[in-house]
Amino acid sequence: MVVVDTSAFISPSVGDVLKPVLDEYSVHTTQHVHNELLDTAAYDDIHGDAADAVLSSGATITVHESTDPAIETLRIAAGEASCIELVNRETAAFPITDDLRTLPELQSLTDAQVAISPILLRALVTRDVLTATDAQERLDQIARSRDWLGAPIYRRAQKPFE
Repeated sequence: MVVVDTSAFISPSVGDVLKPVLDEYSVHTTQHVHNELLDTAAYDDIHGDAADAVLSSGATITVHESTDPAIETLRIAAGEASCIELVNRETAAFPITDDLRTLPELQSLTDAQVAISPILLRALVTRDVLTATDAQERLDQIARSRDWLGAPIYRRAQKPFE
């Protein structure tokens, strides 16, 4: 079971790997994230299209009710906080986020290993769903679409492929 926040849903969607991710994993999220995806889908851009694709895949994503999270901080928003609370309540293996700034703080709030979404690409290679070359191409597509090229998140995302 993986628990995915808003930003980490957008990345596989823009990288055209949302379907394999949803096919291979038991993907869970919270109502807060679902609401953020609805807000994002209203935009007429690549991120809005990606959020719409995630919402259209709703039957394969388990959405858990969530209350106002108790762990919101200056860096951790409601969607991320609700995901950490879900991870802790359900003892999920991985909370997935793409907010690199919050990663250390999120990690301090759970025993589960917090990861960024490109780890799912690496796992798809391990499961023989993607080739390493295809996964790297998808990562590059995500990086271009999300303005990650040259950014710390892109460098971190490349490490599992080295």
